[in-house]
Amino acid sequence: MNNNQSLAHAKWDCTYHIVWIPKYRRKVLYGECRMEVKEVLAQLVAAKDGLEIVEGSVCRDHIHMCLRIAPKWSVSKVMGYLKGKSSLILFDRHPEWRGVTGRDRTFWARGYFVSTVGINEAVIRKYVREQEDASKIAE
Repeated sequence: MNNNQSLAHAKWDCTYHIVWIPKYRRKVLYGECRMEVKEVLAQLVAAKDGLEIVEGSVCRDHIHMCLRIAPKWSVSKVMGYLKGKSSLILFDRHPEWRGVTGRDRTFWARGYFVSTVGINEAVIRKYVREQEDASKIAE
């Protein structure tokens, strides 16, 4: 499976598993809210060049996303963009939600979890072994 993307001078496959929660880990992501959050996040990702949703899930008290992020963007910048803009959009559409998460315009908690999703170790070892065999000169 070849998921390599390319920029002017680089080939890349930077996929990240990211998890974040609503403020106070309140169980507010259900029903209409769940669909709206999913729609807002999809729109924000589509609007930014170099971002792609591989997989995503909105659970009652957290969000899971596998995002493919171009090397020109840092994960922290992307998360600041997604959490900040989505919070503003959601509160503009639903001012009544402010009572659930607080008076300020923060819908999400401050942190997030991120992990790289890459080729597993066995595949890399096999690749390196095959490269070594290919570069040997026949005796």
